[in-house]
Amino acid sequence: MEVESPKLSDIRFAAMNFLAMREHSAKELKEKLGRKYSAWPQLLDAVIQALIEQNLQSDERFATAFIAMRQRQGKGSQLIRLELRERGINAELINACVDESDTQWQSLACDARRKRFGNEMPQDQRERARQMRFLQARGFASRHIQQAFNAIDTDYC
Repeated sequence: MEVESPKLSDIRFAAMNFLAMREHSAKELKEKLGRKYSAWPQLLDAVIQALIEQNLQSDERFATAFIAMRQRQGKGSQLIRLELRERGINAELINACVDESDTQWQSLACDARRKRFGNEMPQDQRERARQMRFLQARGFASRHIQQAFNAIDTDYC
């Protein structure tokens, strides 16, 4: 028994439901729609392309919202870059959205360190290294971690 091909409107409706919940990258949207409509990849591509042309799906808008969400969670630029790549955002757009020279990364590193370890400076190198590893695991770049600890030493953090 042959399965009937879905209508474009059915696929579009499903895509719009996903987009109504939150922004999705084109890759994420294709993966989610593909779970139900995997037998019709050309229809998926047509629907997603139409959504992009109508500005209902935007990788740039997704990247901006995703970065803001991850920053609120105290994540660093390196982790955010990796996660954006995994979600199908191209390197050019990532570079445009994630400005490594922005001082907010140092602030975020300070805030994450303070939230986890309190306001006290590390008492020895071992504790300092432990706190640095924590920040590294949160995805902060080495220079932002260093700047955060320099700021602690000079009471700017």
